[in-house]
Amino acid sequence: MIKKLLPVILALIGLGGGIGVGKMLQPPHQVVELNPCGDGQVPVQMAATDTGEATAEKTGNEYVKLNNQFVIPDVQDERVTAMIVVALSLEVESGGRELVYQQEPKLRDVFLQVLFDHANAGGFRGTFTDSRNMTDLRNALREVAQKTVGDKVLDVLIIDIVRQDIG
Repeated sequence: MIKKLLPVILALIGLGGGIGVGKMLQPPHQVVELNPCGDGQVPVQMAATDTGEATAEKTGNEYVKLNNQFVIPDVQDERVTAMIVVALSLEVESGGRELVYQQEPKLRDVFLQVLFDHANAGGFRGTFTDSRNMTDLRNALREVAQKTVGDKVLDVLIIDIVRQDIG
């Protein structure tokens, strides 16, 4: 029994250590002006906060980064063959940030269910970053987010996605 759990435990410890080191080495957030055209139009300012959220002042939408990443096992033939780590953010209408944080436990639950279903359907195998695969996953996540929080949620953004094969 312990021989079967050892690779999973080691993978989780490795993922946790990697996440911790990544957070410690993360550069400080800055205000960046975006004006790729250089045509004299008013630039869009992205103002980053200490929690990693950014607000697009021109559009009035806010981006809310969920506090923790999602860890999803990929199971084949009753064995965990890989671990997938996903970080998500939500694009919401202005003023929707507090609602997202109030509903975050429920959001995490429905997001995990969608991610588990995606993994069980083989969505994280092979070329799992294929645009069709990622679009299907984003659409499913957006649908459950809108059912949970309401129409203030405009989109779900997949910020990071990592697959670590086991044994």
